[in-house]
Amino acid sequence: MVARLAYRMVTTVDKRLLWKFAYNFGYKGMRSVQKFKKRLKQGVHFPPFLFISVINSCQLRCQGCWVDVASPRQMISKDDLNRLITDAKAHGNSYFGILGGEPFMHPDLLDVLEAHRDCYFQIFTNGQLISDKVAARLRKIGNATPLISIEGTDLISDQRRGAKNVFDKTLQGVQNCVKHKLIVGVATSVCKTNLDLVSEKWLRQLIDLGVHYAWFHTYRVVGPKPTPELALSPDEIVRLRRFIVEMRTKVPIGIVEPYWDDQGGALCPMATGVSHHIGPSGAIEPCPIIQFAKETIQQSPSIYQIMSKSEFLDDFRKTSAAATRGCVVLERPDLVKLLVEKHGALDTTQRKTAMLELEALQPRTSQHQPGEEIPEKSWIYRFAKKHWYFGFGAYT
Repeated sequence: MVARLAYRMVTTVDKRLLWKFAYNFGYKGMRSVQKFKKRLKQGVHFPPFLFISVINSCQLRCQGCWVDVASPRQMISKDDLNRLITDAKAHGNSYFGILGGEPFMHPDLLDVLEAHRDCYFQIFTNGQLISDKVAARLRKIGNATPLISIEGTDLISDQRRGAKNVFDKTLQGVQNCVKHKLIVGVATSVCKTNLDLVSEKWLRQLIDLGVHYAWFHTYRVVGPKPTPELALSPDEIVRLRRFIVEMRTKVPIGIVEPYWDDQGGALCPMATGVSHHIGPSGAIEPCPIIQFAKETIQQSPSIYQIMSKSEFLDDFRKTSAAATRGCVVLERPDLVKLLVEKHGALDTTQRKTAMLELEALQPRTSQHQPGEEIPEKSWIYRFAKKHWYFGFGAYT
């Protein structure tokens, strides 16, 4: 599968973009993880990967969304984005996940990408604003991969996304990216309504569209309007894991998920310290669905100094890792509340109901299911996860 995927990449992606991906994301990303490991031995925690929600606005209204998409526009300024990326680069970082709302609604997004050609950006997007012109500029800049959300069929997409003709509009964005020879990903939030669509047939349809990798994440019951009936059961989570492991050996498409290590043990990127989140207000949060913070990027010119000295983030990592290898928000919302109250963390939402939402959550199973571990079968995934993924001894 590795050779077949490599052939697809070489024959369908602009060669300059492949080089940018291999060097900025591959080589420099591995180097960033090694620096992270070295810092850990010194007792210093600064994540090698930052996820940044650059804006809250979005043209869709998705089920279970936790972002204040309908509130007044809130976004990280171009100057602040350039400053925090520059400071993170100075400490070895080269990869940044760009989220929203809808990132392409940020008026300066492409200018920021262009200002940091020595980095690599993964843009989490609904794809509807990736016009032919935008795709052409992404190719010219050369250092970003769009990760486009597709939830399934046209009917399911409309239900999940709260709009009409979502599937066709999103598909046009995919086609524009493929036309301009970008590295293209498709993300699917797996829940009750689309679990049966997550199949080998679906992956081969993505390949036919020209997609190079798929990212699967499980639906999270959080936010002001959670929809618990969409959440996967424990058996369905195991089923998804088994599907991912099998498909990595059968289908020439990259498959990404953030939940399991090389032996199939559950993990949480936040608890391991490998990633934290910066919201559209500049608030520094443990992860995107934990909308509480003690610090903001505006407090200091150095994001490294703020994050590495944050007692709130440090306590969140240690306490979460001690409680579960899975998602602490799903399994122990009571523990999240205790940590927030202990540190006097502020609600970072515009709606200011995050604590009420947290108190209303019912504990549920996450990816942590002892005895149900399914180790990786693909040697390359097993090797990459063991050395450069999300484990790093946080649970020992």
